[in-house]
Parts: sequence; structure tokens; C-alpha cells
Amino acid sequence: MSTRILSTSPLVGPALSELATRFPDLLLAPFRSPAWNSALAEAEALVVVLSNPITEADLTAAPHLKVIGTLSVGVNHLPVAACQARGIAIVSTPGVLTDATADIALTLLLALTRRVAEGEALVRSGQWQGWAPDQLLGPALAGKACGILGSGPIGLAFAHRVWALGMTPLFWDRDGSGGTVYFGGGQAPRLPLAELLPRSAVLSLHCPLTEQTRGLLDRAHLEQLPAGAVLINTARGGIFDEHAAMDLLDSGRLGGVGLDVYEGEPKLNPRWLQAPRTVLLPHLGSATVETREAMAQMLCDGLAKALTTCR
Repeated sequence: MSTRILSTSPLVGPALSELATRFPDLLLAPFRSPAWNSALAEAEALVVVLSNPITEADLTAAPHLKVIGTLSVGVNHLPVAACQARGIAIVSTPGVLTDATADIALTLLLALTRRVAEGEALVRSGQWQGWAPDQLLGPALAGKACGILGSGPIGLAFAHRVWALGMTPLFWDRDGSGGTVYFGGGQAPRLPLAELLPRSAVLSLHCPLTEQTRGLLDRAHLEQLPAGAVLINTARGGIFDEHAAMDLLDSGRLGGVGLDVYEGEPKLNPRWLQAPRTVLLPHLGSATVETREAMAQMLCDGLAKALTTCR
């Protein structure tokens, strides 16, 4: 049987079409469409994105499946244990999106604290009356602490960026170890949440969504942040309690929330659309041409290696 690659979408750049010349019978079909469902029976490789949750039932429907490639760093949308039990390889795309995602986190932080969306809306409204001493004031960042959940490559890159703004990075990560983290601009302490949260004028999430981090920041944890703190999430939805965060925004306890990811995306809690002091982006973390091309190339190289090994 010739190798059949089933992809839910085209990728940026030539990598997928080049892969199809090596392993013929590439089919592009929308996720869960009739064409996609019927092609599972012959598929040896799947190409999915993070909004395509693969289930154990899909694995059962794909008896020839050898590898799943996901255009993402995280694999929480895949049945990892079931894949391991069946010997199905998983290929993801870590590393290449580090700078792009850290840039988006910084973009959210600056847009919130300098009230960029409000300022642009004022100018576009035609109602701007000129400079005023108290117009759209926001909090300064220099001299304040930035808590960073996750000391992987993206967390380190974000730390370097906020350090350049004059902030003091503080880290928490899943292994619970203490010590210090070298982030490129210097060293920063690794702290337990009970110590990190009360010091964090900014809290930025850069940890994966796992059973350990799902619901990590409940209402009690969010209330430990100092009054006026800013919360940034470019990691995954589900790490913090969205309802609690919106309540704290409504009460004025939280100074702002900047999101590039959401629990249950692309659907999101409609309260976000009315929540004050928010900047909401449509999952743009890796959205540069260079990054998406590099992700596609990494993904297709990994698929080729897995398919060659399994043939």
C-alpha cells in the first residue's frame, strides 16, 4: 500500500508538497469532514493543528496509522498514551516558535499597560481633542517584578524581553526545584507560587497544559496577585480559571488580562468580549511567515523520518 498522508489543512511554504513527492497520495481534507473520516481507514500519517483534537476512536478508525504530526509545540490535543501503546509516533514543532511567541506575549503586555487599543479607538473615532495630562494613563513596568510560569525556551525568551524593559523576572516551573534560572540577561530565582504570586505585578504563562497545570491558577491563587496586576497567557487555555479572572477584572482587582489562547478555543466565553481592560488575540503566537515555514519544515522532516523508519 502506498503511503497516504492525511492533512487537515495546507501548511505555509513548500514542505508539505515536497513531502508528498516522496510519499504519494497526500489528501487535504477539513477535520471531521466526510472525506477526512473516510480517509482514516488508509492513512499512515496525519497532519493536524492544535484545534484538531484526535481521539482514541480516530486511532481505531486508522489501523495503518504510523505517525501523527501536529503543527504545535503542545500535544495536549492528542491521545499520547494511546499512541505510545500502539507504537504511533508523534511529531511536534518545538523550538522554532520561541521568539515569535515571546514577542506576542510582550505585545500583549505593552498593549495592555500603554492602553494601545483604547488609544487607537479614540483616534479613529474622530473625537480625540489632543494631548491631555491624564489621558489614558497606564502603569509603568520598569522596577517591577514579572512572574513567569515555565522556564522553558519561551519563558526564558520572554524574561529576557521584560528584563530589557527594566523588570525583574521571577520563575516558577513544574518540577518544583528551587535555585536560579539563567535567562540570557542574568539570573532569576525559581520560587514556589506562594512566594511568586504576591510579588508579580505581571504574571505571564509559558507552561504546557498538562494534568499538573490544568486549573493551576484557581481563584485563590489569582487573588494572591497584587492589586492591579496584569495577567498574560500565550501558552494554553485551561491553566487559569477564566471565570475568576473575569470577576477580578470586573471588581478592579486585576489590572488587565491579555490573551492569545482560550479554554475551548476557537469558542470562547462570551464574557471576554465585554470584559474591561483586556486585549484579545486570535492565537497569533507563531504567526510570522518565517516561523510557520520553519514549523512546517520541522513537521514534514519528522514525518518523513517516521514513515521511512516504519516502512
